[in-house]
Amino acid sequence: MYASSVWAPATEKITTQKQLNTVQRGFAQKICKSYRTVSLNAALLLADLIPLDLRIQEAAQLYEAKRGRPQDILCGREVERRVSFLDALHPSEEFAVEFRCLEDKESESEAKQAMTGLRIFTDGSKMEGGVGAALTCWKDGEETLIKKFRLESFCTVYQAEMYALYQATKVAIKTKEPSVNILSDSRSALETLGGTETFHPLAFAVKKNLSLLKAKGKEINFFWVRAHIGIEGNERADVLAKEAVEKLKTRPNYDGCPVSYIKRNIRRDTIVKWAERYKSGHTASVTKTFLPTVEAAHKFLKKTTMTPLLTQVFTGHGGFAEYLHRFKCKDSPSCVCDERQEENILHLIFDCPQHSRKRLDLQIEICMNLCRDSIPDILNEDRQTFLDFCCKIAEIAINRNKT
Repeated sequence: MYASSVWAPATEKITTQKQLNTVQRGFAQKICKSYRTVSLNAALLLADLIPLDLRIQEAAQLYEAKRGRPQDILCGREVERRVSFLDALHPSEEFAVEFRCLEDKESESEAKQAMTGLRIFTDGSKMEGGVGAALTCWKDGEETLIKKFRLESFCTVYQAEMYALYQATKVAIKTKEPSVNILSDSRSALETLGGTETFHPLAFAVKKNLSLLKAKGKEINFFWVRAHIGIEGNERADVLAKEAVEKLKTRPNYDGCPVSYIKRNIRRDTIVKWAERYKSGHTASVTKTFLPTVEAAHKFLKKTTMTPLLTQVFTGHGGFAEYLHRFKCKDSPSCVCDERQEENILHLIFDCPQHSRKRLDLQIEICMNLCRDSIPDILNEDRQTFLDFCCKIAEIAINRNKT
């Protein structure tokens, strides 16, 4: 995939796709522990590997989006881009932000007694309605100022937390208090500020404000507070951030599109293309019986460890009479139940009378009728019970065909 943004258009050609498939097929077969005769369509699905040509196009599209070129997927939005090295602080002026951790309410009470000046609590929130940020200022135990901000719905909680910190430093610049304490429950945001090389645009803006505060001779301290431990200011900031999501109807205060959002949408489009290719493919018919869609396969594979035996079940390529006969390893493809019936995994699971008792016991246990149409539902609800049943039946047939 090196320099894929340059040669990605070539992956749309059938010849290039075939060459990439040849490379990827062997790896996919080894990952899912299948026979070498298993098709690329089935091997990629069971290995949970995106086709290489689609993966290359995905990487190229992400690269172009990061460079700032217009992308249909962005719908006119601008990507949140890293600050240029030319705009960064000179190394001699760079500084790391230190923060103190307040693990519980007792440590917060102790720190409160030592704090002087203004205290600003910040928080960010992401809900179904969108993303919000807020800050609340406290002086002598009383709330003196609140601010709520709305961010675009595609923004992340991290961005909301960083934006709240940025607004807190703006308040610190305007206030006449010589000492300001900023308290946040986002450790990741504070650790970003703690780095000496920070190129995130919001973190850069925060550090720029801190430089101004330093030039004015103001003292500013940062604290990390554990969320939801009963600290009044932190709980208040949390409520305000949620209100910003639910009640603010203004234009977003911040709309930088995070790279994570772009990645997620590009991957979604890639999965749609892969799903169409998998569905329309002429191979992997047995695999499609168990896993009819790419989405279903991904959910299944997240909770299942593929074994060689299970792969034989899901592909039909294994020690079954029909498969062995195809490669002249067995004289007849017939099942022991009927010489006119070919022995394959689907016949063994659904129709073979020698396993009728096991089939009945399974249906009673899972309270579902065993048929081809019910397999996806069974894999969602009683996955392990059904897989154990399939593996036992396959193992009987494989051991029998070894002789």
